Amino acid sequence: MALSEPTRKRKAVTRDSPEADEAISTDANGNPRYVYRDIDPVYDSDDSDAPETTNTIGNIPLSFYDSYPHIGYDVNGKKIARPAKGEALDALLDSIDIPKGWTGLTDPDTGKPLELSEQELDVLKRIQMNEVPEEGYDPYPATVEYFTSKNQIMPLSAAPEPKRRFVPSKHEAKRVMKIVRAIREGRILPYKPPLEEHEEDLDVKRYDIWANEASRLDHPMNVPAPKLPPPGYEESYHPPPEYLPDEQEKRSWEEADEEDREKAYLPSDHNSLRKVPGYGRFIKEKFERCLDLYLAPRIRRSKLNIDPESLLPKLPSPDELRPFPTTCATIFHGHEGRVRSLAVNPSGVWLASGGDDGTIRVWELLTGRQLWHVKLSSDEAINVVRWRPGTDAAILSAAAGEDLYFLVPPISSLELEVHSRSLLDAGFGYASSTSSSAKAAPQAQWSRTSAQLSDMSVVLKAHLRSTIKVISWHRRGDYLATVSPSGQTSAVAIHTLSKHLTQQPFRRLRGLPQSARFHPSKPIFFVATQRTIRSYDLAKQELLKIIQPGARWISSFDVHPLGDNLIVGSYDKRLLWHDLDLSMRPYKTLRYHKKAIRQVKFHAGGLPLFADASDDGSLQVFHGKVVGDMMENATIVPVKVLRGHRVVKELGVLDLDWHPREPWMVSAGADGT
Repeated sequence: MALSEPTRKRKAVTRDSPEADEAISTDANGNPRYVYRDIDPVYDSDDSDAPETTNTIGNIPLSFYDSYPHIGYDVNGKKIARPAKGEALDALLDSIDIPKGWTGLTDPDTGKPLELSEQELDVLKRIQMNEVPEEGYDPYPATVEYFTSKNQIMPLSAAPEPKRRFVPSKHEAKRVMKIVRAIREGRILPYKPPLEEHEEDLDVKRYDIWANEASRLDHPMNVPAPKLPPPGYEESYHPPPEYLPDEQEKRSWEEADEEDREKAYLPSDHNSLRKVPGYGRFIKEKFERCLDLYLAPRIRRSKLNIDPESLLPKLPSPDELRPFPTTCATIFHGHEGRVRSLAVNPSGVWLASGGDDGTIRVWELLTGRQLWHVKLSSDEAINVVRWRPGTDAAILSAAAGEDLYFLVPPISSLELEVHSRSLLDAGFGYASSTSSSAKAAPQAQWSRTSAQLSDMSVVLKAHLRSTIKVISWHRRGDYLATVSPSGQTSAVAIHTLSKHLTQQPFRRLRGLPQSARFHPSKPIFFVATQRTIRSYDLAKQELLKIIQPGARWISSFDVHPLGDNLIVGSYDKRLLWHDLDLSMRPYKTLRYHKKAIRQVKFHAGGLPLFADASDDGSLQVFHGKVVGDMMENATIVPVKVLRGHRVVKELGVLDLDWHPREPWMVSAGADGT
């Protein structure tokens, strides 16, 4: 085989460099073989301070290369040979002549001795001496705020302000209220600084300068030991007459307690010292001293002289809490028998009342003149009367036995009367359209009244299954709740006036229901049984709270216009105030009556007043101020006791109501007034 020219050279043009030399040779098979010379890389880097990296193994320790003759690879991929290590004698000779920048350390990347420059050695020396690394270095530079150092013409964000920045957080309010309850209940105690206990310093030496005191001459530097004061005239056996007590002082000293006496003895007069008797309390005082020395088994407690009036809370004067009712202005006569219920019209002009005679009477509140009356039943008494809320209609609801009546008294204008009748008649169309599809028996039978009652302005009637004792209207005037304690499962019913529809929200109630109320502003319904009050969320249809007044038998209750407090009256003569945000237990328990409390009522017109009616013939008026601050409790002050009703057959005041705006109160009694 003919061999070609052993070596040829030519120029090769590449993209990275203008020209590169290469050598062409022939391999064993006769094929051309290109041998390139080593490329000298030239990096145009601006980082002149970066150290040149010779070993490219990265963070791999050199101990991995102990079994190899090399210690890594350079940039071109060639092996870096391990540096030769001299013998111990050579190392000793090298250490004698210390080169410049010698540290005695080994570079972990290259395995060669580590040499540092004078500048680096100076920095290390400064750091070891806790000094600044270099001249002019400020370890505490002034803080330059980003937003204050740069003037921004436009805001950083053009998004609108979120609502959470200007609306109080309900979550934070709950968290704060939880802490407030814990502080009030004593589960969280406020911080008290620890008492400073002065420990004796053992290094300080103290000397008793009067330990071995001897008589010395009078000298300014001589400080004699303190001595007891000399006895006075009271301790003398023959004091002057002005220091001797008289008979009244002796009697008051003997009648006072031993702890209250200023002195344990009385001065006495003796003609001579030999006539002075022995000290009568000598043995007793020595015995008490022995008891004090023997492990101090007892503690002598001083009697506290406390004024009983200082223990009472500081209440404001009733004159500062006006206005509130003080005198009887009008007495309404006309009912035969007991007046069981009354109600003031939302406009504050008319008063409706019902009693045992089965009649409903409407009065003019200011003059006491009777405007209209109607007899609903001859057998049943009128248990309760209530006006529909709102001034857009004049509708009066009344309960007689098992019947619920709706009346439009002819005492207002013709337009108001026509609008009131249209509200009552609107439900007949709805009832006729849904009667065909209804399968279950209705809870109440809605119908028009008889012709005789219709002529007497009794427009609508709803017949229930048990006797109605309580009527409570919703604030909108379209819903009302009735309570029939003897109805068992159908005891509580909610009626819709615009649909003539009756619903029974509870299949079973724990306890005998006594009363029911709607929340003034929220969809919450309160139901009171004999011992508890339950609040239900009508929107979610779930139980919210179980309020436990602690009374044996609840007679009535009322919700504050703000909705966070309620008062409860009971047959066991107690009036209870509940703060719903604080606890399920009563905040205050008031006992001002000798007999059962029949009715309690808040003033709904913005005045901080509430009252209760009792069988003892009296009404107690209270000032009850509620503030929005959760850290401040309600202020409850009794301001007036009103009397005027006679007690008939152990029954006194049966019902009460407030004027919607003025501080006027109306009461109904068993004496027929």
